[in-house]
Amino acid sequence: MDRKHPLRKFLLVAMILLTTPSCLFRRHRDEVELNPGDQPDKILYEKATREIERNHFDVGRLTLQTLINTYPDSEYLSRAKLSIADSYYHEGGTSGLTQAEAEYKDFITFFPTAPEAPEAQFRAGMAHYRMMSKSDRDRSEAKLAEAEFKEFLLKYPDSHVMPRVKARLRQVQEVLAQGDYKIAQFYYSKRAFPAARSRLQEIADNYPNFSQGDAALWYLGKSLEALRRPGEAATYYSRVITEHPLSAYVGPVKERLAALKQPIPQPTRAVLARAEADAARRPGKDLFQKVGSFLSGSPDVSATRHGPVRLGAPKPGPVQVASGAQGTPRVGTVVAAPVGDEALKSGTPINSSSAAESGNEATASKPPDPGNIKSKSQETPDPAKKKKSLFKKIIKPF
Repeated sequence: MDRKHPLRKFLLVAMILLTTPSCLFRRHRDEVELNPGDQPDKILYEKATREIERNHFDVGRLTLQTLINTYPDSEYLSRAKLSIADSYYHEGGTSGLTQAEAEYKDFITFFPTAPEAPEAQFRAGMAHYRMMSKSDRDRSEAKLAEAEFKEFLLKYPDSHVMPRVKARLRQVQEVLAQGDYKIAQFYYSKRAFPAARSRLQEIADNYPNFSQGDAALWYLGKSLEALRRPGEAATYYSRVITEHPLSAYVGPVKERLAALKQPIPQPTRAVLARAEADAARRPGKDLFQKVGSFLSGSPDVSATRHGPVRLGAPKPGPVQVASGAQGTPRVGTVVAAPVGDEALKSGTPINSSSAAESGNEATASKPPDPGNIKSKSQETPDPAKKKKSLFKKIIKPF
């Protein structure tokens, strides 16, 4: 037993000697190398950058905030603001991504012409993108991500980040369209055709790259037929052929167009080529991938189609007033009707009858024509009222 104690002491001393120099060297290596000519703002920025790279986000942000408050005219001011936003973005989590989006928007407000402004706008959208839920759950983050990406398209059309923004925007719109399509299917199964038509119309107008856009157009046409609007139904049936020429719905669509006595359109070569490319790109899923997608909390965007993005609904055609017999409009035409002030303030759609009533109210509230105003001397005086006698005034209450 006595012989083992010196051996243990020797091993303990050896371990201390081996580890102590490495700790000293590492500490020396981790220290910020200072040059005599370095400015204090530069020293603070480099120190904060090192802390953030080591995932010491709170320490790094505190150092950057010290730089901003102490040196408001520093050349590192914009970089410090952007680094704070990046630190929240890389930290992740709901709170981190929410704060990152606010910091990126703050950076764009203070430095709108900075070279990093497009990247900051893209990251603001990506913060919402990373917080997106599945299409059958809360879609508020997807809506916010779509708005940020669309703002990028408007503000930075020539940026090198544009391809990435368009790809993410297509994926976000795929998630939004999936949610609308599931709701529309439910309404259609319950034969609530007006509600189904509203959801399907949203998909047809705003999400041209939806992976199930052909089915949405088909059921939109069926809903319109159920609502006795065959002319509009034929329009959307035709879009199945012209926009989804390889769809399984092309055959049934042609039958419906023939039954409605409508011409059958032909797709262009460009649309055919794009449809073939989308079909070749669409990945197949095995059982494990389907189970993983079902258990995952993130939305599935693997079926997103590649195509031109749309910033909004297509512009409506010109308003026409048809001249039928005795001035009555023909069937299927849009008639312009005056709208009252209340309808304009509310922003809600109104039918033609209510529009006409509002127009009548607006006409009634117009100021009088100056040419028709007569002076008091020209007006015909009202007949003089007979004065009641004092006796009748006293007797009347009794």
